[in-house]
Amino acid sequence: MFAKIKTAGLKGLDGFMVDVEADVQNGLPGIYLTGALSPETKEAQYRVMNALRNSGFRMEPRKITVNFSPASERKEGTGYDLPIAAAILAAQGAVSSGKLERTALVGETGLDGSLKKIRGVLPLAFFLRENGIERIIVPSENAAEASLAAGVDVIGCSDLREAVDVLWQILQGEIPEHSAACGRSCSVYGSTEEDAPDYPVDFSEVRGQDYLKRAAEIAVSGRHNILFSGPAGTGKTMIARRMPTIMPRLSREENIEISKIYSICGLLPGERPLLSKRPFRSPHHGISEAAFAGGGSRAMPGEMSLASGGILFLDELPLFRRDTLEMLRQPMEDRKITVTRMKGSYTYPADFLLAGAMNNCACGFYPGKRCTCSKAQIKAYMGRLSKPLLERIDICAEARPVSYGELSGKEASETSARIRGRVEEVTAIQKARFQDCGNIRYNSQMGIREIGRFCVLGREEQDFMRETFQAKSLSGRTYHKILKVARTIADMDGSDAIRTEHLAEAVELRSIEDSLFAPAGHGRDLPPEFRARGRETC
Repeated sequence: MFAKIKTAGLKGLDGFMVDVEADVQNGLPGIYLTGALSPETKEAQYRVMNALRNSGFRMEPRKITVNFSPASERKEGTGYDLPIAAAILAAQGAVSSGKLERTALVGETGLDGSLKKIRGVLPLAFFLRENGIERIIVPSENAAEASLAAGVDVIGCSDLREAVDVLWQILQGEIPEHSAACGRSCSVYGSTEEDAPDYPVDFSEVRGQDYLKRAAEIAVSGRHNILFSGPAGTGKTMIARRMPTIMPRLSREENIEISKIYSICGLLPGERPLLSKRPFRSPHHGISEAAFAGGGSRAMPGEMSLASGGILFLDELPLFRRDTLEMLRQPMEDRKITVTRMKGSYTYPADFLLAGAMNNCACGFYPGKRCTCSKAQIKAYMGRLSKPLLERIDICAEARPVSYGELSGKEASETSARIRGRVEEVTAIQKARFQDCGNIRYNSQMGIREIGRFCVLGREEQDFMRETFQAKSLSGRTYHKILKVARTIADMDGSDAIRTEHLAEAVELRSIEDSLFAPAGHGRDLPPEFRARGRETC
C-alpha cells in the first residue's frame, strides 16, 4: 500500500514543503530511505522502526520504501522521524492518510517511541502556515514555540501512540483536546511588547566617562557601529555591556525574526519560546571563521546572525585574526550574510550594531606614564585594523582614565531607563522620516539618495565640511558616515536642520583614524578646533 504525509524542511531560514511517501510491498524485509538525505536523516530508519515496535505497533516483515519529495532538496535534521512513522503506519493500514492534506507532522522519535524536541520549529510553523497547512503535530516540548504562528492549530504529543490517537481524531472530524491546550499556551507567549526586559546591569552603575556614555547613546539612537578605545580599565567593556539596556524594546515582529534564528540553533530558553531582550553576543578573539560568520556541516548561523537585532561586541578588537575581522565588511553594509558550502547557499540576517573595544597599545597603558611600548609598537598594534574596516565604523570614542573622585562619588548616575526613553524618542523621529523609504529604519542605514534628501547642509555647514574633508583627506564613505552621525545628533537635539556643532561632534567621534593612519608620530594629531568644538557639545 502507498501513503503520503506532509512535513517541511529548512534551508537557512527559508522552508520548503516535503512529502514523505511510504510504500509497503512484499519483498526482502527492510526499510529503504531515498531523496537526498543527510546522515542524521538516514539514521531515522533505525530510530523509527524500533520506536514503532516499542510503542506496541505490529510491524510485519515487508519491504518498506520511504521517499522524500522533492528529491532535489537536501533534507537535514531529525525532524522527519514522526512523518516517516506516520507514513509507514498509513501504508500498512493502521491509519488513513486520505484526510490529512492540511496536516503536517514534525518531530524526532526516541527508541522507546517518545517524541523529542527538535530545532527550527518556529520558522517551520510560520512556513507551513503560509503554505496552507491548518494543523501541525509536534513534540510537546515544541508546542508553545510552534503556537506563536497564529492561525494554525498546533498539537503537542509526547509519544508515537499519542500522535496516532490524534491522527484518528482528525480523520473522524473531531477536534483533538491537545489543540485547545496549545491555544491557551499561545496566549501566554503571544505578546512581548508590554514586557519590560529585566537586565542585570544598568548605566547608573557607570561612574564618570560621560563622553563614552554620550557616544553610546548616539550609537544606539541611530544604530551606528561604535569603537571604544583607550587605556585598560577605563570602562570600555562596562559601557558596551550596558548598551542593550538603552536600546528600544523589541517589537513582536522583531522578536519573532530574532527568535527564528535562535530556534534553528536550539538556543531559545526552555521556559519561554520568545526572547525578551535584544541579543548581546561577545565572542572570544580566538573564534573560528565558521563560528563567526556561520557554516559547518549544516551551515548553521554564526555570531553575526545571532547578534542580529542586537549588539555584536568584539572585546580586544586587534587580537581577532585579520581575516576574521575582514569578514565583517560586507555584512555591515548589506545587513545579511550568505554562507556558501558545497551542499548549497544559505542566507541569514546580520543586522547587528557592532561595538568594539581596544587598548591603544599592547601593554594597555598608553598614553599613561606606565606605557612601555615604543612608537613603532603602538603603530603596529593599532595598525591591525584595516582602514576599509574602520571606515565602516561610524563612531570611534576615546576613553580617558577615571579619577578617584568619580569612582568614589555618591552622586547617582543616569539610569538606563531614562536614557532609553530619549533613545525611543529619537527612534520615533526616524520611523516617521523613513516611513516611505522601504526597509530603512535608522539613520545609519541611509543610502546616497536618503542622505541627499535628509542631510541637507546650509552654507556655513558646507564650508565646515569642506575644510574638514580637505584637512583630514576623508574618503567618500567616511564623509557620508559623518553626515549620518550628525543627522542622529541633530535628532537628539530636536533639530530639523544639521548645524555646525552637530557636524563638529560627529567629526570628533572619528578622531581615532588620525592615530591609526597618521604618517608618523606618537600622539593624536588633531586640529585643535575640531576637538574643542566636538567636546563642547558633550
